[in-house]
Amino acid sequence: LDNRFRIKPKAVFSHTLSSMNAAVRATVRVGIYTGAKVYFVHEGYQGLVDGGDNIRQATWESVSMMLQLGGTVIGSARCQDFRSKEGRAKAACNLVKLGITNLCVIGGDGSLTGANEFRNEWSELLQILLKAGKITAEEAKRSSHLNIVGMVGSIDNDFCGTDMTIGTDSALHRIMEVVDAITTTAQSHQRAFILEVMGRHCGYLALVTALACGADWVFIPEMPPDEGWQDHLCRRLTYQRKIGNRLNVIIVAEGALDRHGKPITCDIIKNLVTKKLSFDTRATILGHVQRGGTPSAFDRILGSRMGVEAVMALLEATPDTPACVVSLSGNMAVRLPLMECVQVTKEVTKAMAEGRFEEAVKLRGKSFENNWNTYKLLAHVTAPDVKSNINIAIMNVGAPCAGMNAAVRSAVRIGILQGHNMLAVHDGFDGLANGTIEPMTWGYVGGWTGKGGSNLGTKRSLPASMIEEISLNIAKFNIHALVIIGGFEAFLGGLELVTAREKYEELCIPLVVIPATVSNNVPGSDFSIGADTALNTITTTCDRIKQSAAGTKRRVFIIETMGGNCGYLATMAGLAAGADAAYIYEERFGIHDLETNVEHLLEKMKTTVKRGLILRNEKCNANYTTDFLFSLYSEEGKGVFDCRKNVLGHMQQGGTPTPFDRNFGTKMGAKAVLWLTDKLKEIGKGRIFANTPDSACVLGMKKRATLFQPLSDLKEDTDFEHRIPKTQWWLKLRPILKILAKYKISLDTSETATMEHVIKKRGTV
Repeated sequence: LDNRFRIKPKAVFSHTLSSMNAAVRATVRVGIYTGAKVYFVHEGYQGLVDGGDNIRQATWESVSMMLQLGGTVIGSARCQDFRSKEGRAKAACNLVKLGITNLCVIGGDGSLTGANEFRNEWSELLQILLKAGKITAEEAKRSSHLNIVGMVGSIDNDFCGTDMTIGTDSALHRIMEVVDAITTTAQSHQRAFILEVMGRHCGYLALVTALACGADWVFIPEMPPDEGWQDHLCRRLTYQRKIGNRLNVIIVAEGALDRHGKPITCDIIKNLVTKKLSFDTRATILGHVQRGGTPSAFDRILGSRMGVEAVMALLEATPDTPACVVSLSGNMAVRLPLMECVQVTKEVTKAMAEGRFEEAVKLRGKSFENNWNTYKLLAHVTAPDVKSNINIAIMNVGAPCAGMNAAVRSAVRIGILQGHNMLAVHDGFDGLANGTIEPMTWGYVGGWTGKGGSNLGTKRSLPASMIEEISLNIAKFNIHALVIIGGFEAFLGGLELVTAREKYEELCIPLVVIPATVSNNVPGSDFSIGADTALNTITTTCDRIKQSAAGTKRRVFIIETMGGNCGYLATMAGLAAGADAAYIYEERFGIHDLETNVEHLLEKMKTTVKRGLILRNEKCNANYTTDFLFSLYSEEGKGVFDCRKNVLGHMQQGGTPTPFDRNFGTKMGAKAVLWLTDKLKEIGKGRIFANTPDSACVLGMKKRATLFQPLSDLKEDTDFEHRIPKTQWWLKLRPILKILAKYKISLDTSETATMEHVIKKRGTV
């Protein structure tokens, strides 16, 4: 660490919401790593006021085995005492006596606003305590100011300034498990299903659930339905039945309202559908099941990253630094002034109350707005009467992965809504060469969102060896544009088609590659569809494996993950599951590193944490194989620990897509077809001819935005031999993994987040 962190601050926690244990663990361990004393505050602000045993020093071991636990291990409680100045003075006295000058608060906007008020009146509280003789002048001087940093824990994702609050993704997992279970039964019986999810003031959960399950309608507080919605809803449900859909799904946020401010409830909708349409209708209110369960991999990684950033923010804080909240923007950690975020959050409520609904959606942030726009594109619209006479073909290339079908479904439906003819290409480039191509209708892709694998069929074959047959079929089926959804082979195949344009005019059509692979190794995108599902599979398996050692003790597990030469899965699963090491190709390791890891585990077995977890990416090293590592650790650990190994294999490619992959796939599929539509409009009427670099792109997420980048431009950033991008953002997270595992390494702080301004950024007053 930089010299400016060679200080020993005291850090303390208030913890008020679910799925926050990863953040607690990270903040404790990074705090201890920097030389700080770290304290738990049990039972939230009540514990801060009551003091005594409620404020206890945390140790490295005290946060072990927390990652897989839902809720909060340090407790949470609503506290009336903290609302009064007398109560806050008691809390201040407890902190001063322990020399605590840094407070990390994990909770919603109420908890964070309370923390900010506490900080603002800190000097006044010290004077009150001095006059009452509760603290000495020396103690007051030592604790002259209080630093505050917040992390947002809320399943509603209702705090402005962050794309995702900790707990939201886990809640979506619980909701989708229920939706998947319900829809299979409902489909068998030809039913309409109404599902109420949490969200008294924010419709995020309802909106993403609707996108992730392909719902017919969603009701959210930010955007009440237009007048006459009852007739519109009935028409839509009738149309869906008419085109062969056996199941209707309606998602309702608990705070949904109509344009007059009256609640729209499950019962109101059920009575409407039953009375007007005579549909067999069922309603389910999910309630607190959404708050419970094991945290998702995304939430664990998010909590860990936010915990690290929170400690850095506290260590860098000065008396003039405003209280900040650490949050997520795209895949980047950012710091925002706490009260600016609270102000914008209140602006949303005000805009909704005043009927400025479009503004309310914008104030929620880009992520919410993009979700709403995608939902609007896919729902409440009928196909145009006038056809465009454009044929767009869609194919899957490479290994199958969860989320591919969601991308195909949204691409097909957006295409149909644009008036295009959508064509299915079966079995990748082989199918394009063999002519296994057929039209896709609206109903063809019904129910695809929640299905894993590839319904179109996919192969790893590349087009170069069959380019002539492909060009003939592009002409035969009059294909005007191409969507390629897949992994590194999709990227390579796209490049080969672009190269062959010089010889074959038929290939001069716009094409877009959507990265979809568990390996997350496609250049041009920080995330690939399917990687999140694989990551959750690995994390869940690691949880079970670690738990199996709870009784036997002194056991080390060596787990091999997929990913080819890309270490994304091993690294991120290591963060999510609390691994002691993750061996990857990108970070070379030798016998000295292995020796260090073994010694680390030998020391660990002397503590109360008597288990170890080692992850190994399948192609991290040709000589240090999984069998070699197993033999090495077994030999060196003799008499101290024993070893077990597990090769996870293809289970990582299968399974039901996670909410993230369904939603990500849905948005990427829609964006790809809209981009192709614009490209074809640019070309104009008549014969399609596209041979510029920007007519063949990868659609990827980079930092905070989704971008279309020419395939040819991405060649510079590609290691073709090892099938990985040359620059990979997640490598910067690897030191966090090592620090959380208690290795003595230096942490590069050159890229810690700087304070940004949410109000100026949004253009609000």
